Amino acid sequence: MGALCLGCIADDFTGATDLANNLVRAGMRVVQTIGVPAGPLGADVDAVVVALKSRTVLPDQAVAESLAALAWLQAQGAQQIYFKYCSTFDSTARGNIGPVTEALMDALNTGFTIATPAFPDNQRTVFKGYLFVGDVLLNESGMQNHPLTPMVDANLVRVLQSQTKRRVGLIDHKVVARGAAAVRERMAQLQAEGVGVAIVDAVSNEDLLRLGPAFQGMPLVTAGSGVAIGLPANFGITPSDQASRLPAARGLQAVVSGSCSLATNRQVLDFMKQGHPTLAIDPLRIASGADVAAEVLAWAQPLLARGPVLVYSTVDSGDVKAVQGRLGVEEAGAMVERTLAAVARGLVQLGVRQLVVAGGETAGACVQALGITQMQIGPQIDPGVPWCHAGIEPPRSALRVLAAPQGGVADLGAARRSSAMSGDDGLHLALKSGNFGTDDFFTKAFTMLA
Repeated sequence: MGALCLGCIADDFTGATDLANNLVRAGMRVVQTIGVPAGPLGADVDAVVVALKSRTVLPDQAVAESLAALAWLQAQGAQQIYFKYCSTFDSTARGNIGPVTEALMDALNTGFTIATPAFPDNQRTVFKGYLFVGDVLLNESGMQNHPLTPMVDANLVRVLQSQTKRRVGLIDHKVVARGAAAVRERMAQLQAEGVGVAIVDAVSNEDLLRLGPAFQGMPLVTAGSGVAIGLPANFGITPSDQASRLPAARGLQAVVSGSCSLATNRQVLDFMKQGHPTLAIDPLRIASGADVAAEVLAWAQPLLARGPVLVYSTVDSGDVKAVQGRLGVEEAGAMVERTLAAVARGLVQLGVRQLVVAGGETAGACVQALGITQMQIGPQIDPGVPWCHAGIEPPRSALRVLAAPQGGVADLGAARRSSAMSGDDGLHLALKSGNFGTDDFFTKAFTMLA
């Protein structure tokens, strides 16, 4: 096997595919693992993205999981480490971006790194240290209402400084515009001043490409996925279509959405307007003890043969807060994730082989429930969201009896025949960050595979 150029640690599953997507588009051969692998890397690739579910766990747990990923990547010979977080810098005052960054710096024995969530292709830009989403500041973009990581300050120097003991500085757009040499000079100046982490401005892909060579040889880079477009060239790699080819798509189609972002809300509405079947999950009904997953699968089973279906818990921020007030923030989120994960697993048992999952936490729960350990990264649907392909082995035991709409017993034989006809050799999977994608993303994704 060749040398592993980049070893990447992503703090959620959609973010991992976002990063892998940009690396593949830049020509790298990429494998994404779900969690830290138990054994050595068996593929000859240029980069590995280890997908963790560490964005919203307690800081100590996030640090432990990230250090375990680092140790595995170092054992595989990774030349540079990349810690990937969301392009909206999702975090709280306690972390987890700051604590994980510091732990990785300590483990790598490096006194300086950079931080920038800039991803201009998805309208995430950093100017004078402030993060913009489109034309508005982060805290005016809807992210101030995020149920788990509300972002109420767009000044990334302040946000990160609240999470780390190291001094946080800034490399502004004027320096970036002068190119890699100027950025390197500014980094040296900041280090001499005792700064440990520097927020870096970037308002265009040209900025990101200028930053790439400036970061060559750095032990640790921390960023959203945008910086990834400028790093492969440091290893002599150029863009190629070969890296994104996937097996032919087959089987039934479905969407599972657990995001409450404004973008996903619009995507759900668009899917409805296209006339596709949709079903909303009521968190309070889950809390009452109802087997909501079984009810959803009974609803979906007769519809799947006609085209894609959508199951969602996407609601507005007011409804989310009402549920959290009754159940608690963490339990409300975990309860919905468990239900949607059970739905995703049941849909695959019913023959779904093209599955879109919206929302980072939901994607993590679904992928784990499906037992997926590794994914091949394919072509981009929208910036930051590729189709992926994973091997699956559906359970051979009989499917759980589902309640039919009329109270009878579902046709399990038909479900098994549908699954067998669609083939059990693999699953096409798109893991979409809540904020990503055009309004018609769900329908566009399936059209692209066809």
